[in-house]
Amino acid sequence: MPSASDASDRTPKLFAISDLHVAYTENRDIVELLRPESPDDWLIVAGDTAEKVADVEWALRTLAGRFAKVVWTPGNHELWTHKQDPVQLRGDARYQHLVARCRELGVSTPEDPYPVWRGPGGPVTVAPLFVLYDYTFRPAGTTTKEEALAVAHESGVVCTDEMVLHPDPYQSREAWSAERVRITEKRLEDRPPGLPTILVNHWPLTRHPTRVLTYPEFALWCGTEATADWHVRYEAKTVVYGHLHIPRTTYEDGVRFEEVSVGYPREWQRQRHPDPALRQILPVPGAAS
Repeated sequence: MPSASDASDRTPKLFAISDLHVAYTENRDIVELLRPESPDDWLIVAGDTAEKVADVEWALRTLAGRFAKVVWTPGNHELWTHKQDPVQLRGDARYQHLVARCRELGVSTPEDPYPVWRGPGGPVTVAPLFVLYDYTFRPAGTTTKEEALAVAHESGVVCTDEMVLHPDPYQSREAWSAERVRITEKRLEDRPPGLPTILVNHWPLTRHPTRVLTYPEFALWCGTEATADWHVRYEAKTVVYGHLHIPRTTYEDGVRFEEVSVGYPREWQRQRHPDPALRQILPVPGAAS
């Protein structure tokens, strides 16, 4: 069932999901079915909602009408300038346009004050981040972006971002990523002290999750080494991410990492694939109350 459980427990919960890809009818149907368990539930949407602005708006409007708070951060698909999208903004202008639409819907973004979850498992600062990638998750034996991309091209593994994710006004995607790292570090360092964090980014914050990729060259488009210690430095209780379409729970340095993606229908419809459901972040499932 692609929703929170139907249990009678009305304890407020913080849920997460990502990679909804609602351009697919089957995935749109999942969004139609998603429901909170209580009037006070929050939902994190960790990117790749859709490629077209109108589809992103539809999904977030639908979810914001059901959950007490929705927290969104963009993925690479939201940042694509899709030739069939009436909104032809590129790069940072596209991102800022999406932020403005989210604010109209009452959805929190990486540009807004970080909300504090005060329900069970809290208080904790929920920090939606927008940090891209910079080609530092390189294949073995390569030491530069150019060498790494050459290996990827030879392997036939090249992310669509190379064609449709434009970094304007920055010179490159890695330059944009560096600026996002700088901005985000300052925001995290300036956050009110005393609370742990839930760090939310579409791309993994560490390289470890990419080690299980079927095509390891794809890691080039999956993050940056600049964030490798953020889960420790910024006192993360949990790190939430998507992008890989490999939903699972792992631990690094004692910190829980949750990959919360739905993915494409051909993926989540496979036998034994996890249900495309909301993932409970807080209270931690199975933890003593």
